[in-house]
Amino acid sequence: MLLIKNVNIITMEENDFENGFLAVCDGKIAKIGDMKDFTESFGDEVLDFSGKTVLPGFIDSHCHVGMWEEGLGFEGDDGNEDSDPVTPHLRAIDAINPFDEAFKNAASAGVTTVVTGPGSANVLGGQFAALKTAGLGVDNMLINPYIAQKAALGENPKTVYSSKKQAPITRMATAALLRETLVFAREYVRKWDEYNKNPEENDRPDIDFKLESLVPVIKKEIPLKIHAHRADDILTAIRIAGEFDLKITLDHCTEGHLIADILKEKNYPIILGPTLGTKSKPELKNLSFDIYPALTNKGIKYSIVTDHPEIPIEQLPLCAMLAEKSGISKKDALMAITINAAENAGIADRVGSLKAGKDADFLVVQGTPLTMDMKIVSVYINGKEV
Repeated sequence: MLLIKNVNIITMEENDFENGFLAVCDGKIAKIGDMKDFTESFGDEVLDFSGKTVLPGFIDSHCHVGMWEEGLGFEGDDGNEDSDPVTPHLRAIDAINPFDEAFKNAASAGVTTVVTGPGSANVLGGQFAALKTAGLGVDNMLINPYIAQKAALGENPKTVYSSKKQAPITRMATAALLRETLVFAREYVRKWDEYNKNPEENDRPDIDFKLESLVPVIKKEIPLKIHAHRADDILTAIRIAGEFDLKITLDHCTEGHLIADILKEKNYPIILGPTLGTKSKPELKNLSFDIYPALTNKGIKYSIVTDHPEIPIEQLPLCAMLAEKSGISKKDALMAITINAAENAGIADRVGSLKAGKDADFLVVQGTPLTMDMKIVSVYINGKEV
């Protein structure tokens, strides 16, 4: 058992501890509290971190770590299977290189969990995974191998497939392909439900590998993770979610401030970013850090992401610092890369805050959190220093 004591703990739960302790057993937080309430004697390893602060591990809830490898071109580019605009059956875990140096860079910056997967070339791109940033192989790093299904609206599918002279070359076709596939998937679920209820009276449906992968989406077990920058594309995502009664997340959401009242009403998880970067394509003409106070002032929760490799994964804390500089509180900025990110990804039962029973993912820092003088002393994932 590991015990960390005499440390300032920011939990991202109701109570923080100016002088607290954190006990770890079997990769989980066994106990957490104030030193004045500490009466037990713990064995193995005891670390006194007086003058330092413990934070939950940071989380990037939308990136492509391990899918586009550092320092490589085509050889390490496994994020977009742009031979077919509808590929929901592709699995990120079969493409992620866990030995890509980006994972080490992430952990060194305090990013302990990533939600990573296919890019946005396709209308339906495949299965995102949630995993830790340290471990021997993807299977040992996984939190969930199929955390969401990637969908994309707007400029990217148009750009990719117009050059191939095949659909979609318009926003209409992108939405139509998405609807068509969801209709087929919904009917596929209906047929299998009928068969399973009464196999003697119904013919066994044929297996469709693509549609099979969309069953959890139709059953609202996982969300569609919808890439949408422009306000009109965000509204299309909301429209289709309503038509099919789907769980969705709104990823990037660059022009979300233009329709903040609608976002507030619909209350879908908002995954913002990257805002640290250039206006590299027309959809980003309204890119601005002003979106953070605009949504915060409406009471809208969101997570902040790098979209690595668009912004290097190790700059996630910097993205949060700049969001704070734009006019939000430090707490809101921290929430956006910890508990909000975990909730948006559907993994808050495991990560995102420091609480007994959760994974022991945390960092020890010297200096004021989310400032340029913050120095990461050590990072722990599943209770082990990485």
